[in-house]
Amino acid sequence: MTDPIADMLARINNANRARYDLVEIPSSKIKVEIARILKNEGYVEDVEETGEGINKALRITLKQGDEQRARITGVKRVSKPGLRVYTPVKDLPQVLGGMGTAIISTSVGIMTDKEARRKKVGGEVLAFIW
Repeated sequence: MTDPIADMLARINNANRARYDLVEIPSSKIKVEIARILKNEGYVEDVEETGEGINKALRITLKQGDEQRARITGVKRVSKPGLRVYTPVKDLPQVLGGMGTAIISTSVGIMTDKEARRKKVGGEVLAFIW
């Protein structure tokens, strides 16, 4: 697999569109941090790591809104293995005028665009979610 982050986002998006309550993906440190951000921003209900060693999996419980409408309406992978996208703090993107979230990988850690502005750090723009 050349892009595990894109695979994670695609699995979440596909499960969300199919109205599944739960999705399991192979775990890694960066995926755990991205899932933590999704939980803190209110896009998913719960995140837990299961298994041990190379069999670790990340179990994400998706959040459904009114009348089974999904909380996540769109996901876009920005920085890819073939084309990395780095942004200084003054040019950090806003997703849908601040209604969505940009996930940024900085020297301080993985965080949202709002946190990166507050801490005044730029970095690699991993994905947009709205």
